[in-house]
Amino acid sequence: MAGMNTETALKEAMTTIEGTIGVALVDYTSGMALGTLGGGKDLDLTVAAAGNTDVVRAKVRTMEMLGLKDEIEDILITLSGQYHLIRMLKGRGKTGLFLYLALDKNRANLAMARHQLKRVEAELEV
Repeated sequence: MAGMNTETALKEAMTTIEGTIGVALVDYTSGMALGTLGGGKDLDLTVAAAGNTDVVRAKVRTMEMLGLKDEIEDILITLSGQYHLIRMLKGRGKTGLFLYLALDKNRANLAMARHQLKRVEAELEV
C-alpha cells in the first residue's frame, strides 16, 4: 500500500477510528502541530499539541534518568469523559513526531483505537 501524507493520515484516523474528537501530528522538538483535524471550541488541538509535548518530554527524561533503553510506543491519558492517546512515530524521518488522538470515552473502543492508530502510523510518510 502506498504511504499516506499527513492530511490523508489525519483524515484516515478521524474517519476510521470510532469516537475520535480530534487528531494531530505533533513535532515534540518544537511543540508545533504539523497538522490537525477535528477538535473545536472544547478541544483546541494547538494547545493540546503543546501541552502533550511536555508530557512526552517528561516521560523521555524520566526514562533516561531510570536508564531504560526501551522505546515509548504510546501514552494513554484517561479522563472522565475522554481518552487522550499519544502514539510515538518510528522510522526514517519520523523521529521527534507523535500522533495525538482525542476520543470520546462513551463511543470509543480503546483497544481498537490503539490498533488502528498503529496502522495509520505505519502508513504515514512524513
